[in-house]
Amino acid sequence: MPECQNCESFVTPAYARVFAPDGMDNPRVCPYCEDMVRDGADVRPARSPRSH
Repeated sequence: MPECQNCESFVTPAYARVFAPDGMDNPRVCPYCEDMVRDGADVRPARSPRSH
């Protein structure tokens, strides 16, 4: 099962297919990673809070 590389939460195969880098099965961040964003090949804290 695919999982987030940052928080190790489960993600759906469809989410992983869209958001994981080419050649990788797991995305770097997921919707559960609050205040984290993808930045090129890295993951960084968001510049502004993403609270609900």
